[in-house]
Amino acid sequence: MVPSSPSFLAPADLRHNRLHPADRAFHDWYRFILSYPPHLVRDYLQQFALDASAVVLDPFCGTGTTLVEAKKQGLTAVGVEAVPMAHFACATKTQWAVDIAALETMVGRTLERTAEWMVAAPLRTFAPAQQTLVMRNAINPLPLHKCLVLGDAIAVEPPGPERDILNLALAYVAVQDASNLRFGPEVGLRRKRREDAPVLASWQVKVAQMAADITAWSHCAGVRTHCHRGDARTLRSLLEPNSIDAIITSPPYPNEKDYTRTTRLESVLLGYLKNKQDLRAFKETLIRSNSRNVYRLDDDDQVLSRQSQIRRLARTIEAKRIALGKTSGFECKYHRVTTLYFGGIKRHLLDLQGALRPGAQLAYVVGDQASFFQILIRTGELLAEIAEEAGYQVKGIDLFRTRGASATGTQLREEVVRLEWHGVVKQSRSFVLPHSKFSKGGAIK
Repeated sequence: MVPSSPSFLAPADLRHNRLHPADRAFHDWYRFILSYPPHLVRDYLQQFALDASAVVLDPFCGTGTTLVEAKKQGLTAVGVEAVPMAHFACATKTQWAVDIAALETMVGRTLERTAEWMVAAPLRTFAPAQQTLVMRNAINPLPLHKCLVLGDAIAVEPPGPERDILNLALAYVAVQDASNLRFGPEVGLRRKRREDAPVLASWQVKVAQMAADITAWSHCAGVRTHCHRGDARTLRSLLEPNSIDAIITSPPYPNEKDYTRTTRLESVLLGYLKNKQDLRAFKETLIRSNSRNVYRLDDDDQVLSRQSQIRRLARTIEAKRIALGKTSGFECKYHRVTTLYFGGIKRHLLDLQGALRPGAQLAYVVGDQASFFQILIRTGELLAEIAEEAGYQVKGIDLFRTRGASATGTQLREEVVRLEWHGVVKQSRSFVLPHSKFSKGGAIK
Protein backbone atom coordinates (compact mmCIF):
# COMPACT_ATOMS: atom_id res chain seq x y z
CA MET A 1 0.00 0.00 0.00
CA VAL A 2 0.97 3.65 -0.33
CA PRO A 3 2.67 5.56 2.50
CA SER A 4 0.34 6.85 5.22
CA SER A 5 -1.01 10.33 4.48
CA PRO A 6 -4.26 12.24 5.12
CA SER A 7 -5.53 11.37 1.64
CA PHE A 8 -5.68 7.69 2.55
CA LEU A 9 -6.82 7.81 6.18
CA ALA A 10 -10.45 8.79 5.56
CA PRO A 11 -11.42 8.05 1.94
CA ALA A 12 -15.00 9.27 2.39
CA ASP A 13 -13.80 12.74 3.40
CA LEU A 14 -13.89 14.73 0.16
CA ARG A 15 -11.85 17.52 1.73
CA HIS A 16 -8.79 15.43 0.96
CA ASN A 17 -9.27 16.22 -2.74
CA ARG A 18 -9.01 19.96 -2.07
CA LEU A 19 -5.89 21.97 -2.67
CA HIS A 20 -3.96 22.30 0.59
CA PRO A 21 -2.81 25.87 1.37
CA ALA A 22 0.83 24.72 1.33
CA ASP A 23 0.35 23.48 -2.26
CA ARG A 24 -1.12 26.71 -3.60
CA ALA A 25 1.98 27.84 -5.56
CA PHE A 26 1.50 27.20 -9.32
CA HIS A 27 -1.29 24.67 -8.78
CA ASP A 28 -3.91 27.36 -8.22
CA TRP A 29 -2.91 29.45 -11.22
CA TYR A 30 -5.60 27.53 -13.07
CA ARG A 31 -7.04 24.17 -12.06
CA PHE A 32 -9.86 21.79 -12.99
CA ILE A 33 -12.46 21.38 -10.29
CA LEU A 34 -12.04 17.58 -10.60
CA SER A 35 -8.23 17.55 -10.55
CA TYR A 36 -6.56 15.13 -8.17
CA PRO A 37 -4.59 16.85 -5.39
CA PRO A 38 -0.82 17.47 -5.44
CA HIS A 39 -0.31 15.46 -2.25
CA LEU A 40 -1.53 12.36 -4.10
CA VAL A 41 1.24 12.88 -6.67
CA ARG A 42 3.80 13.27 -3.88
CA ASP A 43 2.64 10.03 -2.27
CA TYR A 44 3.40 8.08 -5.43
CA LEU A 45 6.60 9.90 -6.27
CA GLN A 46 7.76 8.88 -2.80
CA GLN A 47 6.53 5.31 -3.19
CA PHE A 48 8.25 4.95 -6.57
CA ALA A 49 11.57 6.04 -4.98
CA LEU A 50 12.74 7.89 -8.11
CA ASP A 51 16.25 9.31 -8.30
CA ALA A 52 17.30 12.61 -9.87
CA SER A 53 17.79 11.03 -13.30
CA ALA A 54 14.19 9.78 -13.53
CA VAL A 55 11.66 11.07 -16.05
CA VAL A 56 7.97 11.24 -15.06
CA LEU A 57 5.17 11.20 -17.64
CA ASP A 58 1.55 12.28 -17.37
CA PRO A 59 -0.14 11.23 -20.66
CA PHE A 60 -3.47 12.82 -19.61
CA CYS A 61 -1.84 15.83 -17.96
CA GLY A 62 -4.79 18.23 -17.91
CA THR A 63 -3.68 21.49 -16.30
CA GLY A 64 -0.43 20.02 -15.05
CA THR A 65 -0.80 18.76 -11.47
CA THR A 66 1.71 15.94 -11.93
CA LEU A 67 4.16 18.05 -13.93
CA VAL A 68 4.14 20.93 -11.45
CA GLU A 69 4.62 18.62 -8.49
CA ALA A 70 7.42 16.69 -10.22
CA LYS A 71 9.17 19.97 -11.02
CA LYS A 72 8.88 21.06 -7.39
CA GLN A 73 10.52 17.76 -6.44
CA GLY A 74 13.36 18.34 -8.92
CA LEU A 75 12.25 15.63 -11.38
CA THR A 76 12.16 15.94 -15.16
CA ALA A 77 8.57 15.59 -16.35
CA VAL A 78 6.73 15.24 -19.65
CA GLY A 79 3.02 15.70 -20.29
CA VAL A 80 0.58 15.05 -23.12
CA GLU A 81 -2.77 16.84 -23.33
CA ALA A 82 -5.34 17.06 -26.11
CA VAL A 83 -7.56 19.91 -24.83
CA PRO A 84 -6.01 23.17 -26.13
CA MET A 85 -6.85 25.32 -23.10
CA ALA A 86 -5.63 22.71 -20.63
CA HIS A 87 -2.44 22.23 -22.67
CA PHE A 88 -1.79 25.97 -22.58
CA ALA A 89 -2.38 26.08 -18.83
CA CYS A 90 -0.02 23.18 -18.19
CA ALA A 91 2.72 24.62 -20.41
CA THR A 92 2.44 28.02 -18.71
CA LYS A 93 2.35 26.63 -15.16
CA THR A 94 5.59 24.71 -15.76
CA GLN A 95 7.57 27.51 -17.45
CA TRP A 96 9.37 29.23 -14.58
CA ALA A 97 12.17 30.90 -16.54
CA VAL A 98 10.36 34.24 -16.55
CA ASP A 99 11.84 37.75 -16.53
CA ILE A 100 9.92 39.27 -13.61
CA ALA A 101 10.99 42.84 -14.40
CA ALA A 102 9.82 42.43 -18.01
CA LEU A 103 6.57 40.90 -16.75
CA GLU A 104 5.88 43.86 -14.47
CA THR A 105 6.59 46.31 -17.30
CA MET A 106 4.27 44.35 -19.56
CA VAL A 107 1.51 44.50 -16.95
CA GLY A 108 1.83 48.28 -16.74
CA ARG A 109 1.62 48.73 -20.51
CA THR A 110 -1.35 46.36 -20.74
CA LEU A 111 -3.27 48.17 -18.01
CA GLU A 112 -2.74 51.55 -19.68
CA ARG A 113 -3.80 50.19 -23.05
CA THR A 114 -6.85 48.45 -21.62
CA ALA A 115 -8.03 51.54 -19.72
CA GLU A 116 -7.78 53.61 -22.89
CA TRP A 117 -9.58 51.10 -25.08
CA MET A 118 -12.25 50.35 -22.48
CA VAL A 119 -13.58 53.89 -22.66
CA ALA A 120 -13.40 54.27 -26.42
CA ALA A 121 -14.90 50.96 -27.47
CA PRO A 122 -18.60 50.02 -27.52
CA LEU A 123 -19.50 46.89 -25.61
CA ARG A 124 -17.79 43.97 -27.28
CA THR A 125 -19.15 40.45 -27.44
CA PHE A 126 -18.34 37.06 -28.94
CA ALA A 127 -18.92 36.42 -32.63
CA PRO A 128 -22.09 34.37 -33.33
CA ALA A 129 -20.08 31.19 -34.08
CA GLN A 130 -18.23 31.58 -30.78
CA GLN A 131 -21.39 32.30 -28.81
CA THR A 132 -22.87 28.94 -29.82
CA LEU A 133 -20.01 27.23 -27.95
CA VAL A 134 -20.56 29.01 -24.63
CA MET A 135 -23.34 28.30 -22.14
CA ARG A 136 -26.08 30.90 -22.31
CA ASN A 137 -25.65 33.59 -19.62
CA ALA A 138 -22.21 32.20 -18.76
CA ILE A 139 -20.97 35.77 -18.48
CA ASN A 140 -22.82 39.08 -18.49
CA PRO A 141 -22.19 41.74 -21.18
CA LEU A 142 -20.10 44.21 -19.16
CA PRO A 143 -17.65 41.68 -17.62
CA LEU A 144 -17.34 40.01 -21.02
CA HIS A 145 -16.54 43.35 -22.64
CA LYS A 146 -13.82 43.99 -20.09
CA CYS A 147 -12.30 40.53 -20.62
CA LEU A 148 -12.31 40.89 -24.40
CA VAL A 149 -10.67 44.31 -24.31
CA LEU A 150 -8.06 43.07 -21.85
CA GLY A 151 -7.39 40.12 -24.12
CA ASP A 152 -6.81 42.45 -27.08
CA ALA A 153 -4.46 44.57 -25.00
CA ILE A 154 -2.45 41.49 -24.01
CA ALA A 155 -2.25 40.34 -27.63
CA VAL A 156 -0.24 43.44 -28.57
CA GLU A 157 2.62 42.29 -26.33
CA PRO A 158 5.41 40.14 -27.80
CA PRO A 159 4.93 36.37 -27.50
CA GLY A 160 6.78 34.52 -24.77
CA PRO A 161 6.38 33.16 -21.25
CA GLU A 162 5.54 36.61 -19.84
CA ARG A 163 2.59 37.07 -22.20
CA ASP A 164 1.46 33.51 -21.50
CA ILE A 165 1.20 34.38 -17.81
CA LEU A 166 -0.95 37.40 -18.62
CA ASN A 167 -3.28 35.25 -20.72
CA LEU A 168 -3.56 32.49 -18.14
CA ALA A 169 -4.37 35.07 -15.48
CA LEU A 170 -7.09 36.42 -17.77
CA ALA A 171 -8.54 32.90 -18.22
CA TYR A 172 -8.63 32.42 -14.45
CA VAL A 173 -10.26 35.79 -13.75
CA ALA A 174 -12.81 35.42 -16.55
CA VAL A 175 -14.13 32.21 -15.02
CA GLN A 176 -13.59 32.69 -11.28
CA ASP A 177 -14.21 36.44 -10.87
CA ALA A 178 -16.18 37.64 -13.89
CA SER A 179 -18.44 34.79 -15.03
CA ASN A 180 -21.71 33.36 -13.75
CA LEU A 181 -20.37 29.80 -13.88
CA ARG A 182 -20.23 27.41 -10.97
CA PHE A 183 -18.68 23.95 -10.80
CA GLY A 184 -19.93 21.26 -8.51
CA PRO A 185 -18.84 19.06 -10.38
CA GLU A 186 -21.20 19.71 -13.31
CA VAL A 187 -20.95 23.10 -15.00
CA GLY A 188 -23.91 25.31 -14.13
CA LEU A 189 -24.88 28.91 -13.41
CA ARG A 190 -24.70 30.85 -10.16
CA ARG A 191 -28.00 31.95 -8.66
CA LYS A 192 -26.83 35.53 -8.40
CA ARG A 193 -25.50 36.81 -11.73
CA ARG A 194 -22.52 39.14 -11.87
CA GLU A 195 -23.67 42.26 -13.68
CA ASP A 196 -20.18 43.71 -13.33
CA ALA A 197 -16.79 42.58 -12.01
CA PRO A 198 -13.45 44.28 -11.20
CA VAL A 199 -11.70 42.45 -14.04
CA LEU A 200 -8.57 44.60 -14.23
CA ALA A 201 -7.98 44.69 -10.47
CA SER A 202 -8.50 40.93 -10.11
CA TRP A 203 -6.22 40.26 -13.07
CA GLN A 204 -3.46 42.45 -11.66
CA VAL A 205 -3.64 40.64 -8.31
CA LYS A 206 -3.51 37.26 -10.04
CA VAL A 207 -0.45 38.18 -12.09
CA ALA A 208 1.30 39.46 -8.96
CA GLN A 209 0.59 36.14 -7.21
CA MET A 210 2.00 34.23 -10.19
CA ALA A 211 5.13 36.40 -10.21
CA ALA A 212 5.60 35.77 -6.47
CA ASP A 213 5.40 32.00 -7.02
CA ILE A 214 8.03 32.13 -9.76
CA THR A 215 10.34 34.17 -7.55
CA ALA A 216 9.90 31.83 -4.57
CA TRP A 217 10.63 28.74 -6.68
CA SER A 218 13.35 30.20 -8.90
CA HIS A 219 15.77 27.52 -7.64
CA CYS A 220 13.72 24.94 -9.60
CA ALA A 221 13.40 26.97 -12.80
CA GLY A 222 16.03 24.83 -14.52
CA VAL A 223 14.23 21.52 -13.88
CA ARG A 224 13.09 20.33 -17.30
CA THR A 225 9.42 19.96 -18.13
CA HIS A 226 7.61 19.80 -21.44
CA CYS A 227 3.93 19.50 -22.29
CA HIS A 228 3.03 18.07 -25.72
CA ARG A 229 -0.27 18.77 -27.43
CA GLY A 230 -1.47 15.38 -28.57
CA ASP A 231 -3.62 12.27 -28.34
CA ALA A 232 -2.80 9.86 -25.50
CA ARG A 233 -3.65 6.92 -27.78
CA THR A 234 -0.85 7.80 -30.24
CA LEU A 235 2.26 8.60 -28.22
CA ARG A 236 5.06 7.12 -30.31
CA SER A 237 5.70 10.30 -32.28
CA LEU A 238 5.81 12.42 -29.10
CA LEU A 239 7.95 10.42 -26.68
CA GLU A 240 11.57 9.29 -26.89
CA PRO A 241 11.97 5.49 -26.93
CA ASN A 242 12.95 3.91 -23.61
CA SER A 243 12.78 7.27 -21.78
CA ILE A 244 10.05 7.08 -19.11
CA ASP A 245 10.58 5.78 -15.56
CA ALA A 246 7.20 6.55 -13.99
CA ILE A 247 3.65 7.63 -14.81
CA ILE A 248 1.17 9.37 -12.52
CA THR A 249 -2.00 10.27 -14.35
CA SER A 250 -5.78 10.32 -14.38
CA PRO A 251 -7.60 9.63 -17.66
CA PRO A 252 -11.19 10.83 -18.03
CA TYR A 253 -13.78 8.57 -16.40
CA PRO A 254 -16.47 6.72 -18.42
CA ASN A 255 -19.56 8.81 -17.71
CA GLU A 256 -21.79 11.43 -19.29
CA LYS A 257 -19.63 14.41 -18.30
CA ASP A 258 -18.48 16.36 -21.35
CA TYR A 259 -15.10 17.47 -20.01
CA THR A 260 -14.74 20.05 -22.79
CA ARG A 261 -17.52 22.13 -21.20
CA THR A 262 -15.29 22.78 -18.19
CA THR A 263 -12.96 25.01 -20.21
CA ARG A 264 -15.36 26.31 -22.85
CA LEU A 265 -15.63 30.01 -21.83
CA GLU A 266 -11.90 30.63 -21.52
CA SER A 267 -11.15 28.53 -24.63
CA VAL A 268 -13.33 30.87 -26.68
CA LEU A 269 -11.98 33.96 -24.92
CA LEU A 270 -8.35 33.09 -25.68
CA GLY A 271 -9.10 32.04 -29.25
CA TYR A 272 -8.62 28.28 -28.95
CA LEU A 273 -12.18 27.68 -30.11
CA LYS A 274 -13.69 29.78 -32.89
CA ASN A 275 -16.47 27.49 -34.12
CA LYS A 276 -17.97 24.02 -33.83
CA GLN A 277 -15.43 22.64 -36.29
CA ASP A 278 -12.62 23.58 -33.90
CA LEU A 279 -14.48 21.85 -31.08
CA ARG A 280 -14.97 18.64 -33.02
CA ALA A 281 -11.35 18.64 -34.21
CA PHE A 282 -9.96 18.33 -30.71
CA LYS A 283 -12.82 16.17 -29.40
CA GLU A 284 -11.71 13.56 -31.92
CA THR A 285 -8.31 13.41 -30.19
CA LEU A 286 -9.87 12.52 -26.81
CA ILE A 287 -10.56 9.16 -25.20
CA ARG A 288 -14.25 8.43 -25.87
CA SER A 289 -15.59 8.85 -22.34
CA ASN A 290 -19.11 10.19 -23.03
CA SER A 291 -21.76 9.95 -25.73
CA ARG A 292 -21.08 13.50 -26.97
CA ASN A 293 -17.71 12.58 -28.45
CA VAL A 294 -18.55 9.29 -30.13
CA TYR A 295 -18.22 9.30 -33.92
CA ARG A 296 -19.27 6.89 -36.66
CA LEU A 297 -15.76 5.82 -37.68
CA ASP A 298 -14.45 5.23 -34.13
CA ASP A 299 -12.78 1.84 -33.81
CA ASP A 300 -10.91 1.78 -30.48
CA ASP A 301 -13.10 -1.12 -29.40
CA GLN A 302 -11.40 -3.35 -31.98
CA VAL A 303 -8.43 -3.91 -29.64
CA LEU A 304 -10.63 -5.49 -26.95
CA SER A 305 -10.70 -9.27 -26.72
CA ARG A 306 -13.95 -10.83 -27.89
CA GLN A 307 -14.81 -12.41 -24.54
CA SER A 308 -13.78 -9.51 -22.31
CA GLN A 309 -15.81 -8.39 -19.30
CA ILE A 310 -16.09 -5.01 -20.99
CA ARG A 311 -18.02 -6.40 -23.95
CA ARG A 312 -20.33 -8.26 -21.57
CA LEU A 313 -20.83 -5.06 -19.60
CA ALA A 314 -21.70 -3.16 -22.79
CA ARG A 315 -24.28 -5.81 -23.70
CA THR A 316 -25.82 -5.46 -20.23
CA ILE A 317 -26.08 -1.68 -20.67
CA GLU A 318 -27.71 -2.04 -24.07
CA ALA A 319 -30.15 -4.65 -22.79
CA LYS A 320 -31.24 -2.34 -19.98
CA ARG A 321 -31.73 0.53 -22.44
CA ILE A 322 -34.04 -1.67 -24.50
CA ALA A 323 -35.89 -2.86 -21.41
CA LEU A 324 -36.43 0.73 -20.25
CA GLY A 325 -37.58 1.83 -23.71
CA LYS A 326 -34.94 4.56 -23.92
CA THR A 327 -34.47 5.81 -27.49
CA SER A 328 -32.57 9.12 -27.37
CA GLY A 329 -29.48 9.40 -29.55
CA PHE A 330 -27.20 9.77 -26.55
CA GLU A 331 -28.69 6.83 -24.62
CA CYS A 332 -28.32 4.60 -27.66
CA LYS A 333 -24.57 5.23 -27.53
CA TYR A 334 -24.02 4.26 -23.88
CA HIS A 335 -22.96 0.69 -24.66
CA ARG A 336 -20.66 1.92 -27.40
CA VAL A 337 -19.06 4.53 -25.14
CA THR A 338 -18.18 1.73 -22.74
CA THR A 339 -16.27 -0.36 -25.28
CA LEU A 340 -14.69 2.66 -26.98
CA TYR A 341 -13.52 4.05 -23.66
CA PHE A 342 -11.73 0.90 -22.50
CA GLY A 343 -10.54 0.20 -26.03
CA GLY A 344 -9.01 3.69 -26.11
CA ILE A 345 -7.33 3.09 -22.75
CA LYS A 346 -5.93 -0.21 -24.02
CA ARG A 347 -4.72 1.42 -27.24
CA HIS A 348 -2.99 4.02 -25.08
CA LEU A 349 -1.32 1.35 -22.96
CA LEU A 350 -0.11 -0.52 -26.05
CA ASP A 351 1.23 2.59 -27.80
CA LEU A 352 2.97 3.71 -24.62
CA GLN A 353 5.16 0.66 -24.28
CA GLY A 354 8.01 1.75 -26.55
CA ALA A 355 8.62 4.82 -24.38
CA LEU A 356 8.83 2.94 -21.08
CA ARG A 357 12.06 1.78 -19.48
CA PRO A 358 12.10 -1.75 -18.03
CA GLY A 359 10.80 -1.55 -14.48
CA ALA A 360 8.77 1.60 -15.14
CA GLN A 361 6.10 2.17 -12.49
CA LEU A 362 2.65 3.51 -13.37
CA ALA A 363 -0.23 4.93 -11.30
CA TYR A 364 -3.63 5.54 -12.92
CA VAL A 365 -6.25 7.40 -10.87
CA VAL A 366 -9.72 6.26 -11.97
CA GLY A 367 -13.20 6.10 -10.51
CA ASP A 368 -16.17 3.73 -10.52
CA GLN A 369 -19.11 5.08 -12.51
CA ALA A 370 -22.85 4.48 -12.71
CA SER A 371 -23.89 7.04 -15.32
CA PHE A 372 -25.28 4.56 -17.85
CA PHE A 373 -28.70 3.47 -16.51
CA GLN A 374 -27.14 3.11 -13.03
CA ILE A 375 -25.17 0.03 -14.09
CA LEU A 376 -21.95 -0.03 -12.08
CA ILE A 377 -18.68 0.25 -14.03
CA ARG A 378 -15.73 -0.90 -11.90
CA THR A 379 -13.26 1.25 -13.79
CA GLY A 380 -10.17 0.36 -11.77
CA GLU A 381 -10.79 -3.39 -11.93
CA LEU A 382 -11.43 -3.29 -15.68
CA LEU A 383 -8.41 -1.09 -16.34
CA ALA A 384 -6.25 -3.56 -14.41
CA GLU A 385 -7.51 -6.42 -16.54
CA ILE A 386 -6.83 -4.76 -19.88
CA ALA A 387 -3.44 -3.59 -18.60
CA GLU A 388 -2.45 -7.17 -17.80
CA GLU A 389 -3.79 -8.25 -21.16
CA ALA A 390 -1.54 -5.61 -22.76
CA GLY A 391 1.54 -6.99 -20.99
CA TYR A 392 1.76 -4.95 -17.77
CA GLN A 393 2.14 -6.40 -14.29
CA VAL A 394 -0.61 -5.25 -11.92
CA LYS A 395 0.90 -4.40 -8.53
CA GLY A 396 -2.32 -3.44 -6.76
CA ILE A 397 -5.37 -1.21 -6.65
CA ASP A 398 -5.26 1.41 -3.87
CA LEU A 399 -8.37 3.15 -2.58
CA PHE A 400 -7.93 6.91 -2.90
CA ARG A 401 -11.35 8.07 -1.75
CA THR A 402 -15.08 7.38 -2.05
CA ARG A 403 -17.80 9.69 -3.28
CA GLY A 404 -21.59 9.56 -3.39
CA ALA A 405 -23.29 8.75 -6.68
CA SER A 406 -25.78 11.52 -7.48
CA ALA A 407 -28.37 9.14 -8.97
CA THR A 408 -28.33 6.35 -6.39
CA GLY A 409 -26.65 7.82 -3.31
CA THR A 410 -24.29 4.84 -3.14
CA GLN A 411 -20.57 5.29 -2.47
CA LEU A 412 -18.38 4.92 -5.54
CA ARG A 413 -14.68 4.15 -5.28
CA GLU A 414 -11.88 6.27 -6.71
CA GLU A 415 -8.78 4.14 -6.94
CA VAL A 416 -5.18 4.18 -8.05
CA VAL A 417 -4.27 1.25 -10.30
CA ARG A 418 -0.55 0.51 -9.92
CA LEU A 419 1.27 -1.16 -12.79
CA GLU A 420 4.82 -2.11 -13.75
CA TRP A 421 6.30 -2.57 -17.20
CA HIS A 422 8.93 -5.25 -17.83
CA GLY A 423 8.90 -5.31 -21.61
CA VAL A 424 6.83 -8.47 -22.17
CA VAL A 425 4.07 -7.99 -24.77
CA LYS A 426 1.17 -10.41 -24.78
CA GLN A 427 -1.13 -11.15 -27.72
CA SER A 428 -3.91 -8.73 -26.87
CA ARG A 429 -6.62 -10.10 -29.16
CA SER A 430 -6.59 -13.68 -27.90
CA PHE A 431 -5.55 -13.36 -24.27
CA VAL A 432 -8.60 -13.71 -21.97
CA LEU A 433 -8.49 -12.93 -18.23
CA PRO A 434 -10.41 -14.83 -15.59
CA HIS A 435 -13.38 -13.01 -14.11
CA SER A 436 -12.85 -10.91 -10.94
CA LYS A 437 -9.15 -11.55 -10.54
CA PHE A 438 -8.57 -8.39 -8.53
CA SER A 439 -9.92 -7.89 -5.04
CA LYS A 440 -12.05 -4.85 -4.31
CA GLY A 441 -9.83 -4.00 -1.37
CA GLY A 442 -6.83 -3.43 -3.59
CA ALA A 443 -4.57 -6.46 -3.19
CA ILE A 444 -4.11 -9.06 -5.89
CA LYS A 445 -5.69 -12.39 -4.92
